Amino acid sequence: MKHILLIICTAVLFVSCSHETPKPYGYFRIDLPQHEYISYDSIYPPCSFDVSAFSQVINRKARDGKSEWIDIVYPSLNGRIYCNYTDINGNFRALSEDSRNLVYKHTVRADAIIEHPFENQENHVYGILYEITGNAASPIQFIVTDSTRHFLRGSLYFNNTPNADSIAPVTAYIESDIRHLIESVNWK
Repeated sequence: MKHILLIICTAVLFVSCSHETPKPYGYFRIDLPQHEYISYDSIYPPCSFDVSAFSQVINRKARDGKSEWIDIVYPSLNGRIYCNYTDINGNFRALSEDSRNLVYKHTVRADAIIEHPFENQENHVYGILYEITGNAASPIQFIVTDSTRHFLRGSLYFNNTPNADSIAPVTAYIESDIRHLIESVNWK
């Protein structure tokens, strides 16, 4: 009788433990390459800077005819940095405020906006990197200027629905590339 009871208890134990619990939702592992940079030099906009060797630079004219647009595309990461260059003609304050307003339009979806200033007095390069946390459409934006002649603005966008958790490693990777870009700007 003890043996039969032991067999029944063991069978019930095995049957009850065969129930599978669902695995939590996860994200694909993203293998990011080591950072490598190449120099990008153009006549217009009149500056040079380093871009990731894993990106492509696409030049195009803006609709207003007054500015030049440069897209730095990361095909394997599904991201794009939209950059535009504008000559400063006594309108530095207006350009700065427009850029700041564009950044702070993301406050609806952002958890926080952190400003990281940059200054290189030797090369007359000054800038701000805006880190936009949360599920905002653009997690990184920046401006670079000499405050008298040159004004370069950039915004990072991904070609998918914003989800800060899933794109965090890619955002951090491209943010490092953007920091390097800002630090390497040289005006002509």
